[in-house]
Amino acid sequence: MNETDGLWMKRALELAERGRGHVEPNPLVGAVIVCDGQLVGEGWHQKYGQDHAEVNALIAAGANVRGATLYVTLEPCCHHGKTPPCTDAVLAAGITRVVAAMPDPFPLVAGKGAEILRAAGIAVEVGVCEQEARRLNSPYLTLLQKGRPYIHAKWAMTLDGKIATRSRDSKWISGEASRRVVHDIRGRMDAILVGIGTVLADDPRLTARPAHPRNPARIVLDSKGRIPLESQLVATARQVPTFVFTTAAMPEAKRETLAARGCGVEIVGGSPCPDPAEVLQRLGQWRFTNLLVEGGAGILGTFLDAGVIDEVHVFIAPILAGGQSALSPIGGRGVEKIAGALRLTKMEAENIDGDLYLHGVI
Repeated sequence: MNETDGLWMKRALELAERGRGHVEPNPLVGAVIVCDGQLVGEGWHQKYGQDHAEVNALIAAGANVRGATLYVTLEPCCHHGKTPPCTDAVLAAGITRVVAAMPDPFPLVAGKGAEILRAAGIAVEVGVCEQEARRLNSPYLTLLQKGRPYIHAKWAMTLDGKIATRSRDSKWISGEASRRVVHDIRGRMDAILVGIGTVLADDPRLTARPAHPRNPARIVLDSKGRIPLESQLVATARQVPTFVFTTAAMPEAKRETLAARGCGVEIVGGSPCPDPAEVLQRLGQWRFTNLLVEGGAGILGTFLDAGVIDEVHVFIAPILAGGQSALSPIGGRGVEKIAGALRLTKMEAENIDGDLYLHGVI
């Protein structure tokens, strides 16, 4: 990679980010077209089902593309999906060089796009800013490689690590500005997941307010069917997709009633909690790409013990609650020794109107 290639690819990566929340389960892709050292067109994949980044960049460039270099954050596709192959558009435009950040592992592409371009005489280079491109598309890669959504864990806690007081009061630990950020995060998700304990304690709506790019489904893990029929989730199930993952322990009559109220009822194995592996496999089959797990402590512990949390979002309020019996964020078994604790990377910290917002990847 030369310095110039790296600079143009970083611009393509910036453009790709603009599609987050709009294009999933497709990958985030940005493209830049450069001719004689000058930018002549750029674009990104803007919405699922619409033109890909390469086509948008070619349209923006117009007649200035012959002999140009295309920088794109993912290998151009070569198959017919909701749109025609991008390789066809690149060949027709007269591009002479393509620089891709990474190969596309999607089975219908997987190196074939680069092969088609090379066979037509176009110089193709792959691997410029590859690490950054893989980080950008971690959810897409997780869905393809593991068959499950990319999992974001979120909680708010006091400075002394409590998510509720000894009386289980938790409204509100974080401030209004932090809660707005949470709604922004929710608005990029395919679904939000909680356990039945959170539903019984808080009666949440689990929506992104105001409207965001995505309208996430709500998922409740409820092994015995304790979700109240008068809860906000059940009451709004016909407006916002709502799924109750349960076990054979839920009475059949309760399943039928929930279904009649508009809830999807999914039976999986597991005790005392529905098996997270089965839940995630089902969501992967539905092509859910990003899942936000909001807790409570038991559910977060279950997912951490299962080793499936990919990224965390933590809001720390500058308050002290105390209380030996007050809840901490993550239950479950946990690790036996500190040496076995999971370490976060790519850590970022922000001051959100007095709260500390930490996020990073495991």
